[in-house]
Amino acid sequence: MLPFLEPLRILSADNCLYVTLFRLAIAAFCGGVIGLERGRKRRPAGFRTHMLVCIGAALAMLISQYLTMMTETHWAKLLLLSNTAVGTTDVARLGAQVINGIGFLGAGTIIVTGQQEVKGLTTAAGLWASACMGLCVGAGFVEGAFIGCVLISITIIVFSRLERIILSRSRNLNLHVEFEHVDDVGKIISAIKSQNVRIFDVEIHKNKGTEQSPAAVFSIRLPKRMQHTTLLTLLASVENVRSIEEL
Repeated sequence: MLPFLEPLRILSADNCLYVTLFRLAIAAFCGGVIGLERGRKRRPAGFRTHMLVCIGAALAMLISQYLTMMTETHWAKLLLLSNTAVGTTDVARLGAQVINGIGFLGAGTIIVTGQQEVKGLTTAAGLWASACMGLCVGAGFVEGAFIGCVLISITIIVFSRLERIILSRSRNLNLHVEFEHVDDVGKIISAIKSQNVRIFDVEIHKNKGTEQSPAAVFSIRLPKRMQHTTLLTLLASVENVRSIEEL
């Protein structure tokens, strides 16, 4: 244990603001580090999604500790007046059901597109984190709600630009390529390998459009210093390729 961090480990009325700021900042940092690695590999849950989930989880834990602290200090007299012993009631149990129930709303925002791309995870994570922030307000934990609101807003608004920059420079790439005939897959694979690009996975499927054109999702890894546009331009010149979309 680091001695200089000891005051930030205990939540009390005196250091509530500093402990809350420290813990939520650490949660945002740790979630962002994991999400950065996932985002660079083009996984559905990336940079901002991990940050939002980690911030929300930290808020939920801080709410529990805050309510426990309040029942043992400021609310202790009220509990005695109501003939309720301290420690025999759980003031956070109703809020815990909100955290569980919000998952149904979050699940409704997650969709899988016709290109087999998962969308809506960041929206669902932001919805869940906002629910935790609302619990802070309802419990009177205004410091946690304010800091959480700032961090969530920064994650959604500011870091979206950073995420786009990271993805544009990522060597891992998912491409949705639409072509005329299934036999054209061989030409596309040959064109990709001619640039020393590594292919991890190829998933061929039928589009749901009216023309029912065959398509494939390629999971690839570019060599160093190769731009995304270089490969996209090359594939666009392959015979019978109708469209290319970077997922």
